Amino acid sequence: MYQFTKTFLFLFDPEKIHYFSARWIKRAYKNTLVRKKIEQAFQLEHPALEREVFGLKFKNPVGLAAGFDKNADMYHELAMFGFGFIEVGTVTPKGQDGNEKPRLFRLKKDSAIINRMGFNNYGVDAMVEQLKKRKTDVIIGGNIGKNKVTPNENALDDYLLCFHKLFDHVDYFVVNVSSPNTPNLRDLQEKEPLKKLLITLMEENRKKAKVKPILLKIAPDLSESQLDDIIEIVQESRIDGVIATNTTISRDGLQTNAAEVEKTGMGGLSGKPLTQRSTEVIRYLAQKSGKAFPIIGVGGIHSPEDALEKIKAGADLVQLYTGFIYEGPGLVKRINQKLIAYYSSL
Repeated sequence: MYQFTKTFLFLFDPEKIHYFSARWIKRAYKNTLVRKKIEQAFQLEHPALEREVFGLKFKNPVGLAAGFDKNADMYHELAMFGFGFIEVGTVTPKGQDGNEKPRLFRLKKDSAIINRMGFNNYGVDAMVEQLKKRKTDVIIGGNIGKNKVTPNENALDDYLLCFHKLFDHVDYFVVNVSSPNTPNLRDLQEKEPLKKLLITLMEENRKKAKVKPILLKIAPDLSESQLDDIIEIVQESRIDGVIATNTTISRDGLQTNAAEVEKTGMGGLSGKPLTQRSTEVIRYLAQKSGKAFPIIGVGGIHSPEDALEKIKAGADLVQLYTGFIYEGPGLVKRINQKLIAYYSSL
């Protein structure tokens, strides 16, 4: 059924169809009968799926990655599809338009997406207002970044502002320094600026009545020596875990015509071409650190087998984004069914 729907949706501009789909999901949620039908069709609960990771109890280990609900204005609706957690953002202190359009492209032959959105969002104050309306018990993560106009030497101020404003409204935080679509942002992944950023956030965290988990989202393009630095920084700063990985700037191994790929221009690539590399990063971090910290695996999960492979590599939880778009909302339940069978067999 979804494959037929996708054929129609993929006839239109990707960004426009995202907002079109969001409107229909919101309409479905408002209709009590329709909402219950959707929940019955897609949600799945089972003791084998329950997880406790960085102090939080997850109903299941399948989440929605940041970027789909940038402004936290549809997390209630998205929870209908059975996610164990939803990550909102990336949010910045001030609202910003992001990069010029078009900035979102499908590579259908590769089941992939290239985006250069550029942290388009309404700003942290608008997100707080949306999260004040929270009724669902689904776990919410807040993915925080810096404004495009903020120089890197002042980036810490942006992350701290978002951290403090969101603190009472999200269950965990993700520090995003790995998006390729904000100029010079990835420079913050270098050892010294990243260490300073994370240590300072953790210092502020410990001043609160109750600390909240802080995770770092990293790029798939890091070398082994850079991943070694990440392990050292995580352990030294004592943050709670890593999300591996964000989108890649690589264009290697694509089936799409090279001229067509070049025409799309710069941006982060997500989807099936990222499956293997993100799993490699997860495995490296888990093995090299001795599984010293939790890992959320994301990148190229288009099937239950992809999700299970990441968990076997060392991921404690997984997240969807491009796979959710290409394979449909039924993917969440299919992954959970696969995991029930896997964990029950152990």
